[in-house]
Amino acid sequence: MTFTLFLILIIIVALLLILIIMVQNPKGGGLSSSFGGGGTQSLGGVQNTTNFLDKSTWTLSIVLLALILLSNFAAPRKGTANQGSEIKNTIENREVPATPVDSKTNTSLQDSL
Repeated sequence: MTFTLFLILIIIVALLLILIIMVQNPKGGGLSSSFGGGGTQSLGGVQNTTNFLDKSTWTLSIVLLALILLSNFAAPRKGTANQGSEIKNTIENREVPATPVDSKTNTSLQDSL
C-alpha cells in the first residue's frame, strides 16, 4: 500500500518536473518573456517568474530524489531476512570433492602423483 502511494507520488512529481522544465526557455527568457517583459518591463511581478521556475525545478528534483530513496524502504521484499540469499545458500550447501579429479582419466590427481 505504501509502495503504491510512493509510486503515484513519484509519477506526479516527475510529470510536474517535466512540465516546469518545458515551460522554461533555455536562453533565459522563458515564461517571463512571453508576457512582454524582456527584463525591462514588469507586469505584475513577471520578472520573478524565472526565479520561481528555477526554485520549483530544484525543489521538485529534490522531492523526486527523496521519494525514490524512501520508496526503496517501502518496496515489497521477495524473501525474509532469516533465509539469506539464494547464492549464499547454494555455495554453502554444494558438495566439493575432497581431491581434484583428472577429467581425462577420471582418477584422483593424488593417485597419479
